[in-house]
Amino acid sequence: MKHPFTVEQREFHLPDQHLVYRLYRNPNIQTKRRLVLLHGAGVAGVDTWEFIIAFLTQWSEVLVPDQRGMGDTHYPDGREHPYTAQALVGDLNALVDHLGWWTFDLGGYSMGGLVALLFKQQHTDRVDKQYLLESAVLDRPCWETTIDLRQQFSQAALHLRGASDIKKGIVNFLDAISPNRKISPEVEALTVQRLGLRPEGFANALDCVTTAIRHIDRDELVAAQGDVSSVIGGNSVELMHQYQRELAERLPNWHYFLMTGTDHSLPFQKPRQIARIMNDELLRYIDK
Repeated sequence: MKHPFTVEQREFHLPDQHLVYRLYRNPNIQTKRRLVLLHGAGVAGVDTWEFIIAFLTQWSEVLVPDQRGMGDTHYPDGREHPYTAQALVGDLNALVDHLGWWTFDLGGYSMGGLVALLFKQQHTDRVDKQYLLESAVLDRPCWETTIDLRQQFSQAALHLRGASDIKKGIVNFLDAISPNRKISPEVEALTVQRLGLRPEGFANALDCVTTAIRHIDRDELVAAQGDVSSVIGGNSVELMHQYQRELAERLPNWHYFLMTGTDHSLPFQKPRQIARIMNDELLRYIDK
C-alpha cells in the first residue's frame, strides 16, 4: 500500500536539544485538522506511528517528534543526559509554537501518554480531541501499586546503563510492562533490537516517568483532561483494564477500548485497528 501522506523530516534547535520531527501531510484530506502524536520510551516516533498514520482519514497534517534520548533527537554535545517530564512538555510547547500550531488533537503512547496528559493539563485551550495508548501512570487503580511497578522499571534502567546488561534490562522492562505477552523468538529479538538502539536514552526515559510519578496528583491530572479515547491491549494486566473501566464509568469524557490479541506493543501489532478507532472517535467527538 502506498502511504497516503507525504513526510518531511526537519530539525528544530533549542538551547539544550536538537529536536527532530516529521510532518505528515495528506492533500486529499480537507478537514484542516492537525494531530500531534508522541511515542513511548525507547522507540522513535516513526517506528511507533508510521503504520497507524497510513490509515488515518480525518487529519490533513500529523506531527511526530522524536522525544529526548530517542530516535534522531539529540543533545548538542552528542551525549545522553537525564531529563524530566516537564522538559518534554516544554519541548513540545516550543515546537508547536515554532510551527504555529495553536490548537490540535493530541495522542500519546506509554510515556508519550503521560506527556500528553501533562501538556493538556498545562495548556488546556490548545488541545482538542485526545488519544491514549496504554498511557503511563494510568496502569493500576491503586496508586501505591503504580509506584511499586515503577520500581521494576528503575531496576531495568540500571541494567540498561551497564554495557553487558542491556538485553537483560530490556527483557526486565518487557516482563514488567507486558507480563502476559505471547513470546515469539523473532518478535522478541526485534523488540530487543529496537529498544536497544539508545540504551542510556531509554534508561533516562524510564527514570523520567518514575520521577514524574513522585510529583504528580493523578486525580487532578485525570480531571484536567478533555475528551479522551483510551486503548488498552486485551492481554495487558487485568488491573489496567479495571482502572480504565472505572474511569469510563465515572467520567463522561473518558472512552475505554479493549483491543483483543494485543499487549503493551499494540501500536506495532494492530495499527489499522487503532487508526480506525481514532477516525471513528473523532467523528463521534465532532458530532456530539
